[in-house]
Amino acid sequence: MKKVILFSTCIAAAATMAACGGPGAKGKAAADTAAAETKAVPEYTVINNATIDLSGFPQDKDGYYVIFDGKTFNGWRGYGKDHVPSKWTIDNGAIKFNGSGGGEAQDGDGGDLIFAYKFKNFELELEWKVSKGGNSGIFYLAQEVTTTKDGNQQFEPIYISSPEYQVLDNENHPDAKLGVDGNRKSASLYDMIPAVPQNAKPFGEWNKAKIMVYKGTVVHGQNDANVVEYHLWTPQWTEMLEKSKFAPEKWPLAFELLNNCGGENREGYIGFQDHGDDVWFRNIRIKVLD
Repeated sequence: MKKVILFSTCIAAAATMAACGGPGAKGKAAADTAAAETKAVPEYTVINNATIDLSGFPQDKDGYYVIFDGKTFNGWRGYGKDHVPSKWTIDNGAIKFNGSGGGEAQDGDGGDLIFAYKFKNFELELEWKVSKGGNSGIFYLAQEVTTTKDGNQQFEPIYISSPEYQVLDNENHPDAKLGVDGNRKSASLYDMIPAVPQNAKPFGEWNKAKIMVYKGTVVHGQNDANVVEYHLWTPQWTEMLEKSKFAPEKWPLAFELLNNCGGENREGYIGFQDHGDDVWFRNIRIKVLD
């Protein structure tokens, strides 16, 4: 699927102002139109790779699919790749990213990790821990998106198509002090809604995470408490995006993808972030709510 989109509401607003006349109306309309034209969403492609057969995974007594067996990467691969990058390993029954400390996705051996099945309505549960000063994230409803630059196809970052459940050492990573009202701390909807209460455990200790998505309603849970609730594909969702780092004037492609996250079928991948730091995930299970 390829799209080239302009923010037509901005163009329409500029045209209306020009028609109204008044001092400086034509000049302002021309400036607004020029600004709107710079906000074109670049042409992009959503890659629809083959997905795995979920029925091949065991279900526990609660009806959850166990999608990590603690021993193999069955069902997992790198974002935009056909294999698991070597910096993702299995450590004592947990998926571990072995960080370089150099920031996110620094080289070809790293990159984000996804489970190769597109979930629509679901409840995901897992445990995570980070190293001192560690930063990572859990993605959901993610798509694999490419653009073309200088004739070469390149994958865009996973987080421009996916909401992010923040994974963070709140006490030692500077991101905890950025954003607004703590909306970059652990379990927050990254850069949009802070987790309340903020009940994350210190680095090196296991935290419980839960993400529920059902017909647009999303709940983040942390350590047995619901800490975030919001609703996708609503005017409120669009307004949150407009006030975030993904606003249309800042990042038109991210705004387009996130405002319509999950694509036409409103489904996508679960993913873990390579942010350059050591992070572990274990006891990963998911219940399909369709």
